[in-house]
Amino acid sequence: MKRRDFLKATAGAGALGLTASLARPLVAMPSNSKYKDTIGLQLWTVRNQLKEDKQATLKAVADAGYHQVEFGDVGQGLELEPICRELGLKMTSSFINWQSICNPKNKNAPSLESLIEDAKKLGLKHLVFGYIAKDYRQTADQYRTYIERSNQFGEMCQSADIQLCYHNHAFEFEKLEGDKTGFDLFIEGFDPKNCKFELDVFWAKIGGWAPCETLKRLDGRVSQVHLKDLKTGAQVCYDEGKVPHDAFKELGNGSIDMAKVMAIAEQIGVEQCHVEQDQSPNPITSISQSIAHLHTL
Repeated sequence: MKRRDFLKATAGAGALGLTASLARPLVAMPSNSKYKDTIGLQLWTVRNQLKEDKQATLKAVADAGYHQVEFGDVGQGLELEPICRELGLKMTSSFINWQSICNPKNKNAPSLESLIEDAKKLGLKHLVFGYIAKDYRQTADQYRTYIERSNQFGEMCQSADIQLCYHNHAFEFEKLEGDKTGFDLFIEGFDPKNCKFELDVFWAKIGGWAPCETLKRLDGRVSQVHLKDLKTGAQVCYDEGKVPHDAFKELGNGSIDMAKVMAIAEQIGVEQCHVEQDQSPNPITSISQSIAHLHTL
């Protein structure tokens, strides 16, 4: 598909003009904001567009005003690195294949050593353990196994000057053992140095935990934050597969106070923030609206 046709199909007529205008808001993000020049985008947001045209999609991300991207896995990072460098998009973080922690005997799961090797090639500062499939998250003992492996992997990462962190969904906030949730087990078990958190505020809230209070509770233990808004009135849901698509909103169009989230993030030592929107009928327009909202804070 030609870039012209791709952009028309994915963003709609005039959407690139909207992107350009929103990238230059009249009200700028405060000059003293720690994240002013580092706001990133998790590329899961534009996964379908990347399949059609990698160059055009990443250019739209850069044109919207994002300074860096977070990869879905290090393999994607190696593939997209030349384009990102050409466009001036920084690359500091990537998710890893969850099975490398939860099911390392799977032949398709990269070894921990190879993940670190590839991350070093990309110059990454963070690796993210970001998911656990349903069959692998049924018991507290399963969680404890992943905690032990994460701490071990995190120590390996530290030796390479890389920070490992865990990205939550909503399933971790369901009671698992007595009054304890899986997330409680992670808080208790993760070594504060070797495995920090990448808190996704959308998933925390739809899982029943207040994002800002959770950030405060994790003071010093959150290295990254996913900025993602939740539809006002959305009900608690622990199953990520059952969350309605319209629950995912552009920043400023939902129920989460992003200004407060970012202020607390800075107070507790969060290094960087990434916008993400799992579902959108028009991701290119959505990411432009979200960064425009951030520039008004």
